[in-house]
Amino acid sequence: MYSPTQAIETKVAILEEKIHTTDQLMQRIDSAIEKLSEVNSNVTKMLILHEEKINNNEKTDGILFAKIDQLEDKMARDHTAVLAKLQGLEKKVWIGIGVLAAVSWTINNSGLVTRILTPPHNSGTIERLK
Repeated sequence: MYSPTQAIETKVAILEEKIHTTDQLMQRIDSAIEKLSEVNSNVTKMLILHEEKINNNEKTDGILFAKIDQLEDKMARDHTAVLAKLQGLEKKVWIGIGVLAAVSWTINNSGLVTRILTPPHNSGTIERLK
């Protein structure tokens, strides 16, 4: 049957096969670790790139908000200027209406219009002829 040397040789052969299988597994694990390291490196690069983009967007947003604030201030100043001009025009219109009403009332009550537009009255007197 089996001699002790054959049993040991069989055990050694089995151990060699297991070691060979273990070496293959270790090579696969090493390969997986290398790939994970590459993925980790790529993810780190992507995160750095995205962080830079976010920082640039924040700077751009800050600039845009500053310009919007400046535009809002300019619009407020322009609105105030236009409103002041309109109030000045409105004041002049009301002064003109007042002057026109005063002149109209003065002319109407002075009788000037009636004297100009009505002919002089001839008094109807009857004279006797001799």
